[in-house]
Amino acid sequence: MQSLWKILTVAPLFLLLSLQSSASPANDDQSRPSLSNAHTCVGCVLVVSVIEQLAQVHNSTVQASMERLCSYLPEKLFLKTTCYLVIDKFGSDIIKLLSADMNADVVCHTLEFCKQNTGQPLCHLYPLPKETWKFTLQKARQIVKKSPILKYSRSGSDICSLPVLAKICQKIKLAIEQSVPFKDVDSDKYSVFPTLRGYHWRGRDCNDSDESVYPGRRPNNWDVHQDSNCNGIWCINNVNKLCCLGSQPRGIILLGDSAGAHFHISPEWITVSQMSLNSFINLPTALTNELDWPQLSGATGFLDSTVGIKEKSIYLRLWKRNHCNHRDYQNISRNGASSRNLKKFIESLSRNKTLDYPTIVIYAMIGNDVCSGKSDPVPAMTTPEKLYSNVMQTLKHLNSHLPNGSHVILYGLPDGTFLWDNLHNRYHPLGQLNKDVTYAQLYSFLNCLQVSPCHGWMSSNKTLRTLTSERAEQLSNTLKKIAASEKFTNFNLFYMDFAFHEIIQEWQKRGGQPWQLIEPVDGFHPNERNSILLKGILMTSQTLDNQEWTQLTSWIKGNLTCDSRTREWLCCCWRIISGKRCSSSGPKSWERRIRSTPRLNRCLETKAGTEPLRSTHPWGAQGGRGLGKLIPQTLWGLPRHRPKGLFFSSIFAKCLSLNEEHIWTTVQCCVLLGSVTLPLFLK
Repeated sequence: MQSLWKILTVAPLFLLLSLQSSASPANDDQSRPSLSNAHTCVGCVLVVSVIEQLAQVHNSTVQASMERLCSYLPEKLFLKTTCYLVIDKFGSDIIKLLSADMNADVVCHTLEFCKQNTGQPLCHLYPLPKETWKFTLQKARQIVKKSPILKYSRSGSDICSLPVLAKICQKIKLAIEQSVPFKDVDSDKYSVFPTLRGYHWRGRDCNDSDESVYPGRRPNNWDVHQDSNCNGIWCINNVNKLCCLGSQPRGIILLGDSAGAHFHISPEWITVSQMSLNSFINLPTALTNELDWPQLSGATGFLDSTVGIKEKSIYLRLWKRNHCNHRDYQNISRNGASSRNLKKFIESLSRNKTLDYPTIVIYAMIGNDVCSGKSDPVPAMTTPEKLYSNVMQTLKHLNSHLPNGSHVILYGLPDGTFLWDNLHNRYHPLGQLNKDVTYAQLYSFLNCLQVSPCHGWMSSNKTLRTLTSERAEQLSNTLKKIAASEKFTNFNLFYMDFAFHEIIQEWQKRGGQPWQLIEPVDGFHPNERNSILLKGILMTSQTLDNQEWTQLTSWIKGNLTCDSRTREWLCCCWRIISGKRCSSSGPKSWERRIRSTPRLNRCLETKAGTEPLRSTHPWGAQGGRGLGKLIPQTLWGLPRHRPKGLFFSSIFAKCLSLNEEHIWTTVQCCVLLGSVTLPLFLK
C-alpha cells in the first residue's frame, strides 16, 4: 500500500525522475534495494503503454499520440508543460522503439528506466518477446545507440534538489509525514485549503486566524459572539442552548491506512478508450491528496457518492441526524500506515478533553500489518504480541486526549484471498484493449520489483496467501481480545469484523459482481462501493449483542425509537404538529419547549398521555376548535399518511369535500388555512 501512490504520481505525467522522493508516504522498511528504480520502472511501463495504445486506437503516429496525451493534461501544477518537456527529451527514442514493434517492457529497459540487477529475475508486465530477451534488448539498444539521452544519469535526479523548490518540497513532505495541513495559519490543525491535508481530510476551518475556533469544539459562551465550532449554527441571545444542547453532538475520527484514506487511481487515466479532455481534470487534486480521496471515503466522506451508492458515509449519517455535527470529521489516515508506525502521526489528531465534544474513533489498520512488497513477506508481518503492544499504546494515547463519553471501534483485518480468487484471470484496464495483461501478470510484475502493496495476497502461491490470511485472523483475534478485556475511562471500546463476505452478498443482491468491489487499477484496495457498504454494515452490525453497541449504532443511524413514555409523548406531539418522525435531537430541549407551551402541553396530556395513538392529525378525525371545526382533517398529516396509489389531488378533494375539478382553485385556501391554524396551535 505504501508504494502505489508513488508509482501513479509519476506515471500519468512521465515524471519518472522527480516525484518519487518528494511527498512519499510512510515506509518503515529501508532494507529493500532500488525502490526508487522500481517505482520509475512501473511508471515508465504504464506511460509507454498508454502512448502505444493511443496510437492504436486513433490510428495515429506515436508522435501524435504523445502530443494527444499531453493535450489531455491540465495546466495546473504545470502538468501539461512538464509533459511536453518530457516528450522533447525522450520522445524521439520512444518513437523509434515503438515503431520497431518493441513493447513497453523493452522500451523502458532500453532507456534504462527499468534495470535487471545481477542475480535478480527479469521483471516484465507483458509476455516476453518470441525471440530471446537478451537478443531483443540488444536489438533495441542498437536502434538508439547514438541517442544523447542514454548519457543522462537516472540516479540522483530530484526536482526538490533545486534551491528554489527545496523549502517548498520540505514543507510539503513534512505536512504529509505528520498528517497535518500544509496551509494552517493559526496552527489549530484545521485549514481553509482543500488538499495537502486540508479540509478534504478534516473539517474546514471557519477562522484560520483564531486557534480557538475549529470544528468539533463545544461552543464558546454558546456562540453569542461568533461561530466558534464552525458548524454554521450561530445563535444569538443564548438561543444556541436550544439549538444544540441535549442533541449530543459527536464527531467521527478515522485512524487508518490507504484503504481508509480511499486510495484511488482513476481507470480513465490509463484506459485509452475512455480517455478524453475531461479524464485528467481531477488529477491535480489527486496528486495534492497523495492519490487519496478522503472526501469520498466511507467514514469521513462529505461528498455524495460518485458510483450511485445510496448509502452515506458515517459522517454524513451523523450530520443528517444532527446538523450540530457539521464539519466535525477527521481522516487521520496515511498510505502505508500500520500499527507499527501510527505513533509517528497520531499526534495530528485534534481533540481536547475539556473543550471539545466526544467523538467516535475508528481504528482501521486493515492491511499493512500483514502486507509488504518483500520477496519473503512472512517475517515482516506484525506478530499478535507486537500488535497488542502497539494498539494498547494507541488506546492509551486516545484515552489521554478524547473527551469523556467517546467511543472507539477496532476493525479486524480482512481475508485477502478474495483478491486472487476473483481477479487473477481478469484483464487489467491496461490489457483490455489487446487482451494482453491480466491481474496475475500485474501482481507478478509488482512482486518481482518488490513494490507490491501486498505480496502475501497478490501472489500465485496459494500457501503464501493462506499464511497471510492466517496471520490476519490472528491479529483480528488480538483486537477482539483487547476490546473484550480492556476498559478505559474516557471511551467505550468495541470490535467489529471486516465483514467482506456480507458486503459481497449485499452487492450481489443488487446485481453486482464481487470483483467490482476492488479498485480496478491497483487490483488491491477496496473501492468506493466497498468502503461505503462496509460502513453501512457497521450501522446494522450484529457483532456485539449488547446495549452499548445498540445505542451507538442507533444513535449514528439517527432513527432512535421512542422507547420510553416521555419519548412517546414527544414523538406524538411532534408528529401531530408536523407529520415528521420522532425528533433525533434528544428529549430534553423538546420536553422543555412542550412543557412551557400550554397548548402543546394540553396536546401532550390528551393525545399521548391518556388516549390511544389513533390519530396523528392536530384535532383528530372529528375536528377541533375554532377554524378547526371547518376542516374535518387538516393538511399537515396527509402527505405522510396517504394510502399508496392515492394522489394528492384526491386527498385534498376528500379533505375539503370537493370534486376533483375544483381542486386547483381551492388548494391555496387549504394551504392558507393550514398556515393559519398551525401558529394558533403553537401559540
